[in-house]
This record gives sequence, C-alpha cells and structure tokens, in this order.
Amino acid sequence: MLKSYLIVFLTLFSVVTNAQNFDHSKWSTLLQTHVSNNGNVDYNGFKNNEERLDDYLEYLTTNQPNANSSKNEKLAYWINAYNAYTVKLIIDNFPIKSIKDIDKPWDKKFIPIGGELLSLNHIEHEILRKMDEPRIHFAIVCASYSCPKLLNRAFKAEQLENQLTQATKEFLASDKNTIASNKIEISKIFKWFPEDFKQNGTLIDFLNTYSETQISKKAKKSFKDYDWSLNE
Repeated sequence: MLKSYLIVFLTLFSVVTNAQNFDHSKWSTLLQTHVSNNGNVDYNGFKNNEERLDDYLEYLTTNQPNANSSKNEKLAYWINAYNAYTVKLIIDNFPIKSIKDIDKPWDKKFIPIGGELLSLNHIEHEILRKMDEPRIHFAIVCASYSCPKLLNRAFKAEQLENQLTQATKEFLASDKNTIASNKIEISKIFKWFPEDFKQNGTLIDFLNTYSETQISKKAKKSFKDYDWSLNE
C-alpha cells in the first residue's frame, strides 16, 4: 500500500514539476541563427526558417504557465512569447520598413494562448507590466531601431535576474540614451511608462542603479526621438 501511495505521489510531483520546466531552446537556436550580437534581426532568415518558428509558437500554445509556475518562469515565458510573436508578425507582413506599416500591430489578436487570441498589447500591459518588474521594458522588443536590442538567446527563469540586469545596463549604455551627470537625454520608453520606474524611488534612482554614470537628482531631462525603422 505504501509503495502504491509513493508511486502516485511521485507521478503527481512529476506532473507538477514538468508543468514548470519550460523549454525555450528552439527559440534560442533561432535567435542565435538570425540575430546578431548587436540585436540586428535577419527577418529574411526567419522567413526562410518559419516552420521552426511555428514549432516554437505551437510549443508556447500547448505549454503555458500555471499556478505552480514561479514568477521568473512566468516572466521568461511571456517575454519570449512577446518577442517571438513580434518576429512572427513582421515576417507575416514582410517586406516592410517599419512595424508601423502594419495596421494597429499591437492590437491585433493573433496569439493563441490560454484558449483565446491575445494581442501584443495584452501581453505587455495586462500580463508583464502587472508583474511589477520594470526591466521587462528592456527585454521585450518592438522590432524597431530605438527599441532595446533583441537578445540573441532566449530568456530563462534560472538566468533571468542576470539577463534583465544586463539588458537594462546595455540599453542605458547604448546610443538610445545619452547620459551625463547633470544632463540626460533618454528613451521615450521612460516617458511612456513613468510609473513603472518609480516603484522604489524616483526615475533618477532607477537609472542610477544600472547606469555607468551616476546622475544628479537635479539633472536636466529630455527625451530622444523614437526611430521606428525595422531593427534589421
């Protein structure tokens, strides 16, 4: 009898554990193949490899976070989903010069997860932003030059803290921002989502956590124009 109970317990434990172990290796392989270290995306390459991308998207559809999934597993899942489906949206409409050439790209309900069709806006605003992790803004990519670069490997729960920190530092150090101690010209991402960066202090406090240059609280602030050209 004890042996039977043990078998049942181990089976249930295995089901729960497997439900939390997401495999993003297919996405990593595609990213390594079609995205440079600088984040330049070869959309023609993705288009020619569309079947493998669709395999990964099908995996996301049939393997979703649940109540047993950790916060990092959920974050990694939804960041990867956002980025993979953004690539899918671009190649479905390729060739284009900008994601804005597509009619209402962020409102399109074309993502079959959870028994319904989701939009990119839904993933960003109704799922990711509600998880109180402001660094997601430097991990999800809108296929445009002024976006953070698309990381050429998948986000993984066990590496997520380091990946998000590195993505944030790299974005602040890139030409998408110009930072000096007394003057900052920063991405409009900080203008569009100001409350996300003030959860533990001011915007300057957030920037100083990840910036190589320490910024004065009295620094003059302005925002750079946003370049929506395709990040290819």
